[in-house]
Parts: sequence; structure tokens; C-alpha cells
Amino acid sequence: MFTDIFLPEVLGTATLLLLGCGVVANAVLPKTNGFGGGFLMINFGWGIAVFSGVYVAVKSGAHLNPAVTLGLWAAGDSGLSVGDILVYILAQVIGAFIGAVLAWAAYKKHFDDPEADEGSKLGVFSTGPGIAAPAWNVVTEVIGTFVLVYVIIAFGSTPSGLGPLPVALLVVGIGASLGGPTGYAINPARDLGPRIAHAILPIPGKGSSNWGYQWVPIVGPIVGGMLGGFVAAAVGYPAA
Repeated sequence: MFTDIFLPEVLGTATLLLLGCGVVANAVLPKTNGFGGGFLMINFGWGIAVFSGVYVAVKSGAHLNPAVTLGLWAAGDSGLSVGDILVYILAQVIGAFIGAVLAWAAYKKHFDDPEADEGSKLGVFSTGPGIAAPAWNVVTEVIGTFVLVYVIIAFGSTPSGLGPLPVALLVVGIGASLGGPTGYAINPARDLGPRIAHAILPIPGKGSSNWGYQWVPIVGPIVGGMLGGFVAAAVGYPAA
């Protein structure tokens, strides 16, 4: 289980968050070469991060996301035991933490720069709402993650020689279409692991880690992912 699930998921999710947090840092931290690159740059960066992470974690099935793991379980016939699910989720959170720490190391001098405000520093690590309305923020995350998991399962039922490219483009599309209200976590590990990193790293002037919002990018994606799995099963798509 260590080499088949845990280690590939840690490495794949670390790759995902290194590149994902990295593109956000490049776009929002002052004096980077990509400063001001905008939300679409971030969307494409996350898509490429997913593309890379999937290849790194191919041996484990490359879930990289507790919502995907639980969505596949909800779809049925996934072969996932409770023990497997727990190992996947633990590995994903650890990998997300590691990836965020590596992104911080790559941009350390920009985090240290007094011109970098605390909101931008937190935004590199975790998501937050454009308008704080927790119930509706959860709805946004449910919808976005439903699309992610349902379409991933649909992709899996269709022969394709494109590998992870369709999923990467799907993530770009979700970000461009549905990412505005909440920053589209659509992945509890993607938000939790880096938020923990933000809380413990020695970042000058970093401010609060906004733990009061943390439940939104956990509950919304889990509900959305499981709904995606249940609906995919009802339609007749296989879990894997």
C-alpha cells in the first residue's frame, strides 16, 4: 500500500501544489516576473499542475484529491476499501503541505518583501471568497466539484489516447467558468495542506490563516464529489 498508493499520491499531490501555488505566487506577489498575470494565467497554471501531478501519481490512479477518491467510492465498484480511502486522503494532505512549502521556498524573497500584502500571501496557499457568504460559497464549491468528478468518471468510460490532458483542460475550464466566487478549491487537500503550511511557515507579515473559512473548501468539495459519483453511477458510468 505504501508504494502503490501512499508514496505516489504524496509525490503527485506535492507536484500539483508546487506548480499550483507557484503560479499563484508568480501572479500575485510583487516583483516576480509574472506579477499581474491575472486569473486566466492562474487557471492555466493549475491545469498544467494537474497534468503533471497525474503523471507523477499514475501508479496510484492519481486521485490527488479527497473529493475524487470519495466520488469514485460513491460511484461504486471502485475496489476502494475504507483503509484505502484513509491512506489516499492522508497522502493527499501531506503531499499538498509539502508542495506548498516548496512553492514558498521558491518564492521566499518575494514573501519576505514588505510590498507583499497579507491577502496575497494567504492567497498563494489557500482559497477565499470574493464575497463572503458561506452557504453560497459552499454551493459554488459543490457545483464545481460535481462537474470535476462527474466528468472525470465520464472521461474514464471513454477510450482516449490523450492521457491526463482532458482532466487538465477540465480544471482550466472550471476555474475560468466557476472559479470567480471562491477561487475554486474543488479539493479539500489542496486547501487544507497549504493553509497549514501558511500557519506554520516563518512568513513576515502574513496575517491570519483564515481558519474560519476552512470548512467551506472541505465540505463543499466532499459533497460535490460524492454527488458526482452517485449521479455518474445512476447514469451508468463505471467508477474506474
